[in-house]
Amino acid sequence: MKTGRRTALKVLAGTGALAASRAVPASAATVQEAPPEALGMLYDTTLCIGCKACVSACQAANGLEPSRDADGLHLAPADLDGRTKNVIQLYKESVRMSYVKRQCMHCIDPACASSCMLHSLQKDAKTGVVWYDPSYCVGCRYCMMSCPYNVVKFEYDKAAPKIVKCELCRHRVGDAQLAKVGSFSRYPVGSGQACCEVCPRGAVIAGTRAELLAEAKRRLAENPGRYVPKIYGEHDAGGTQVLYLSHVPFDKLGLPDVGERGVPRTAYAIQETLYQGFVAPVVLYGVLGAVMWRNRKAQKPDTTTAGAKGGRP
Repeated sequence: MKTGRRTALKVLAGTGALAASRAVPASAATVQEAPPEALGMLYDTTLCIGCKACVSACQAANGLEPSRDADGLHLAPADLDGRTKNVIQLYKESVRMSYVKRQCMHCIDPACASSCMLHSLQKDAKTGVVWYDPSYCVGCRYCMMSCPYNVVKFEYDKAAPKIVKCELCRHRVGDAQLAKVGSFSRYPVGSGQACCEVCPRGAVIAGTRAELLAEAKRRLAENPGRYVPKIYGEHDAGGTQVLYLSHVPFDKLGLPDVGERGVPRTAYAIQETLYQGFVAPVVLYGVLGAVMWRNRKAQKPDTTTAGAKGGRP
C-alpha cells in the first residue's frame, strides 16, 4: 500500500509540474484592443467643482429614482448603488482635496462581461460600450465580484432585480450622433452622454477614446506641473474607455493600481496553465479516490479474525 501511494503522489507531482511548465496558449496572452470608434469620456479633476449636476442628469436620463439624504430634499448618493450609475465623491486630506467622478470604466477587456456565464453583459463591437441585457441575467452577481473597480451594482430591494451600471447613455446616442463626436462637439440636448451634456465646467467630456487620449496628452504636455504625470485608463487593466487626469495620486481617488494586463487575461493564463487539458484535475481526483478506497478498506472489519475471537466453530 505504501508503494502504491508513493507512486500515485509521484505521478501527481510530475503531472502538476508538466502542466505548470506548459506555455500559456495564445488565447490567454492575446491583448484586447479598443474598436476604432470606441466611445468614452475624459474626466479632469482640476476642473470639477462638485456640483453633482452630472449625478442628477444621469438619474433623470436613465429613469432612476434619485437617492436623497435624510431630509428627502437633497440629492446625496454616497456611492454607486442600485439607483446610482454615476456619483461624485470627495477626497480630502489636510489641505489637499479633490472631487472624483465614478462610473463604469468600460474596460477594453472587461472582467464583468468575461465572468458572465450567460453573456448578459456584453461589449459592443462598434462602440466598445459594456452593456447589460437583463433578459439573460440569473442574478449570480459574478460580475460584481470580478469588477476591479467595484462599480457593478445590484437592485437588492427589487422583486425582479437587475444589474445597474453606466452604459454611456447608449440609449440616447444613435448612429446619427456617432459622427458628431469628433473634436468634442456636443450632441444636441437629449442625445448624448447626460453627464457630459450638463457639466458647467467641461470637467467631463465625451468623444472617441482615440481623440480623448490625444486631448489628455495635450493637457499633460501644456501643463506638466498641474497633473500627476499619467493618464489613468490608458493602460490600466488593459486600458479603459473612461480616462482620468488628476492633480492628486490616483489611488487617493479610489482608482486602484491593477497593473496593465486585463483581468480576464490574467485569469485565463492561470486557468489554462494549471488545468491544461484537465490533466491535473483528473490525476488529483484519481489520487483522492485511491486514498478514499484505502481508508475504507482500512476501516472494514476483518470478519475472519472477528469470528476466531468469538469462538465460533
